[in-house]
Amino acid sequence: MIRKSIFAVVLSALLFIQCNTNTDFVIAKDQVGKLMKSNTLDDINTVFANDSIVRDTAITRIGTAVKKINIYEKGGKHLLTLTPNMDSIPKIEIIRIYDPRYVTEKGVGLNSTFKDIKDKHSIKKIITALNNVVIFLKDSDAYFTIAKTELPSNLQYGNNTDIEAVQIPDKAKIKYMMVGWE
Repeated sequence: MIRKSIFAVVLSALLFIQCNTNTDFVIAKDQVGKLMKSNTLDDINTVFANDSIVRDTAITRIGTAVKKINIYEKGGKHLLTLTPNMDSIPKIEIIRIYDPRYVTEKGVGLNSTFKDIKDKHSIKKIITALNNVVIFLKDSDAYFTIAKTELPSNLQYGNNTDIEAVQIPDKAKIKYMMVGWE
């Protein structure tokens, strides 16, 4: 009888662990996988200890250093690019997602379509740029870019046109997925 109880406890623990191990790729409020909004630049080496961290520094025309931090899996797959803010205690301000395993809590990621975005999230606003439209969400720090080439031809040219959600085809593919922390 004791063996059955121990077996049941061990089995339950294993199932619980297996069900909760994929949080490394979930985008939630103030979190992108293992990275938290509260993490500083000094925390990056600890947070991504099992990954490769490549720091890139470039000097802009006005003389300020822009440092991007690329995170790669040990096998070389590009996971994220982190852009820090310029505060006295530098934290991550913008995260570009490269790995399609990263998805919002509602399951939307790089392999999703516009239909997935609008069915699973509330759209806050859509901004029209020269070659893209950017979709901001009400319920997430994530935002998505869709190329204008995914839109009907009458909406592809010019940046003066305000594009609404009903004008974006359901099958439009996501070009970029990013997270912005202010």
